[in-house]
Amino acid sequence: MLIDEIRGEELDDFFCAFLELQTIEECYCFFDDLCTVNEIKAMLQRFRVAKMLYNDHTYCQIEDETGASTATISRTKRSLYHGNNMYDILFSRMKKSIET
Repeated sequence: MLIDEIRGEELDDFFCAFLELQTIEECYCFFDDLCTVNEIKAMLQRFRVAKMLYNDHTYCQIEDETGASTATISRTKRSLYHGNNMYDILFSRMKKSIET
Protein backbone atom coordinates (compact mmCIF):
# COMPACT_ATOMS: atom_id res chain seq x y z
CA MET A 1 0.00 0.00 0.00
CA LEU A 2 1.22 3.47 -0.80
CA ILE A 3 0.13 4.76 2.59
CA ASP A 4 2.56 2.39 4.32
CA GLU A 5 5.32 5.01 4.04
CA ILE A 6 3.48 7.19 6.56
CA ARG A 7 1.96 4.38 8.63
CA GLY A 8 2.48 4.79 12.35
CA GLU A 9 1.08 5.79 15.70
CA GLU A 10 0.12 9.33 14.64
CA LEU A 11 -1.78 8.12 11.58
CA ASP A 12 -3.45 5.40 13.66
CA ASP A 13 -4.58 8.09 16.10
CA PHE A 14 -5.85 10.21 13.20
CA PHE A 15 -7.89 7.30 11.80
CA CYS A 16 -9.24 6.42 15.25
CA ALA A 17 -10.64 9.94 15.43
CA PHE A 18 -12.75 9.22 12.33
CA LEU A 19 -14.05 6.02 13.86
CA GLU A 20 -15.33 7.98 16.85
CA LEU A 21 -17.67 10.11 14.72
CA GLN A 22 -21.23 8.93 15.32
CA THR A 23 -23.53 11.14 13.27
CA ILE A 24 -23.60 12.92 9.94
CA GLU A 25 -23.68 16.25 11.81
CA GLU A 26 -20.51 15.30 13.70
CA CYS A 27 -18.88 14.52 10.34
CA TYR A 28 -19.91 17.92 8.99
CA CYS A 29 -18.45 19.67 12.03
CA PHE A 30 -15.25 17.64 12.14
CA PHE A 31 -14.48 18.02 8.44
CA ASP A 32 -15.33 21.71 8.60
CA ASP A 33 -12.73 22.08 11.33
CA LEU A 34 -10.16 19.83 9.63
CA CYS A 35 -10.33 20.72 5.94
CA THR A 36 -10.86 23.61 3.62
CA VAL A 37 -13.99 23.57 1.49
CA ASN A 38 -11.81 22.89 -1.58
CA GLU A 39 -10.18 19.88 0.11
CA ILE A 40 -13.60 18.46 0.95
CA LYS A 41 -14.80 19.11 -2.60
CA ALA A 42 -11.78 17.23 -3.99
CA MET A 43 -12.45 14.20 -1.77
CA LEU A 44 -16.16 14.33 -2.59
CA GLN A 45 -15.41 14.44 -6.31
CA ARG A 46 -13.17 11.35 -6.07
CA PHE A 47 -15.82 9.55 -4.04
CA ARG A 48 -18.51 10.40 -6.60
CA VAL A 49 -16.23 9.26 -9.43
CA ALA A 50 -15.57 5.95 -7.66
CA LYS A 51 -19.28 5.42 -7.04
CA MET A 52 -20.13 6.14 -10.66
CA LEU A 53 -17.38 3.82 -11.92
CA TYR A 54 -18.60 1.15 -9.51
CA ASN A 55 -22.06 1.55 -11.04
CA ASP A 56 -20.67 1.20 -14.60
CA HIS A 57 -20.99 4.81 -15.77
CA THR A 58 -18.86 5.88 -18.72
CA TYR A 59 -15.99 8.36 -18.53
CA CYS A 60 -18.12 10.82 -20.50
CA GLN A 61 -21.03 10.54 -18.06
CA ILE A 62 -18.67 10.95 -15.10
CA GLU A 63 -16.93 13.98 -16.61
CA ASP A 64 -20.28 15.62 -17.37
CA GLU A 65 -21.80 15.00 -13.93
CA THR A 66 -18.78 15.55 -11.67
CA GLY A 67 -16.50 17.84 -13.67
CA ALA A 68 -13.62 15.46 -12.93
CA SER A 69 -10.74 15.30 -15.38
CA THR A 70 -9.99 12.09 -17.24
CA ALA A 71 -6.78 11.87 -15.17
CA THR A 72 -8.79 11.92 -11.92
CA ILE A 73 -11.22 9.36 -13.31
CA SER A 74 -8.35 7.14 -14.44
CA ARG A 75 -6.56 7.31 -11.07
CA THR A 76 -9.79 6.58 -9.24
CA LYS A 77 -10.52 3.65 -11.58
CA ARG A 78 -7.07 2.22 -10.84
CA SER A 79 -7.80 2.42 -7.10
CA LEU A 80 -11.26 0.93 -7.59
CA TYR A 81 -10.09 -2.09 -9.58
CA HIS A 82 -6.47 -2.54 -8.48
CA GLY A 83 -6.39 -1.03 -5.01
CA ASN A 84 -7.21 -2.45 -1.60
CA ASN A 85 -10.83 -3.40 -2.45
CA MET A 86 -12.12 -0.84 0.02
CA TYR A 87 -14.49 0.89 -2.40
CA ASP A 88 -16.23 -2.44 -2.99
CA ILE A 89 -16.43 -3.11 0.73
CA LEU A 90 -17.69 0.39 1.48
CA PHE A 91 -20.27 0.51 -1.31
CA SER A 92 -21.53 -2.98 -0.37
CA ARG A 93 -21.92 -1.91 3.27
CA MET A 94 -23.68 1.28 2.24
CA LYS A 95 -26.11 -0.69 0.07
CA LYS A 96 -26.84 -3.12 2.92
CA SER A 97 -27.50 -0.31 5.40
CA ILE A 98 -29.97 1.28 2.97
CA GLU A 99 -31.77 -2.04 2.53
CA THR A 100 -32.19 -2.61 6.30
